[in-house]
Amino acid sequence: MGASLQGRSAGRSRRGRARAAPMSEINVTPFVDVMLVLLIIFMVAAPLLTTGVEVNLPETTAEALPTEQEEPLLVSVDAQGVVYIQREAQPLEGLQAKLSAIREARGESGGKVFYRADNTLSHGYAQEILAMLRNARFNAISIVHDQQQAGATE
Repeated sequence: MGASLQGRSAGRSRRGRARAAPMSEINVTPFVDVMLVLLIIFMVAAPLLTTGVEVNLPETTAEALPTEQEEPLLVSVDAQGVVYIQREAQPLEGLQAKLSAIREARGESGGKVFYRADNTLSHGYAQEILAMLRNARFNAISIVHDQQQAGATE
């Protein structure tokens, strides 16, 4: 009987309350809930981060350019011939002056320029806009295109 009393009082402190045993399990349910919410947020937000105007690009077999830290200037021409700088439509009349001002603001080389022209535009019109970029003294102009599917020929 003495052993049973000693066993009973061993788990209690001096004041008579039982000691809390250390918890050896981690409750991961809140962690999983937070991760799922973040996953849904990023899945919804990722498509909104793409920039540019919807353009039907020609397909070529050239390799893709490596990405860099500096954000390039994006010049796009849609199927109707409207010129966009980043996402803002620009009138053709003041385009040369606007490009020159951007080039001066960006410094010596003007940084990278990505030129995107719709596949349905006439070659002459697309070259005219490209000539405006060259006349504004941009040194690094990259013409953007879509990758051609393997085995696809036209």
